[in-house]
Amino acid sequence: MSTALSVEMVRSALQSALWIVAPLLAVATVVSLLINIAQVLTSLQENTLSTVPRLVAVATALFVLMPWMARHLGAFTLRVLSDFRPYVQ
Repeated sequence: MSTALSVEMVRSALQSALWIVAPLLAVATVVSLLINIAQVLTSLQENTLSTVPRLVAVATALFVLMPWMARHLGAFTLRVLSDFRPYVQ
């Protein structure tokens, strides 16, 4: 296997991982921002108030997005394992 093929394969794997994780990170970021704004406005600095809603939001997003994530991961796996000729050379 050539160096260029190895680099392309790793790049493709990292890109797929980024696409799979990006929606969850976006949900966590938006929820954290909203909770932090609410905490600043109300002067409540309780850690539980910021952690629990974020966990619930990410778990809900994971539940909703799981079919899309599985399809994306399946397509990536099929693309990698469909043709072994470049890896054997």
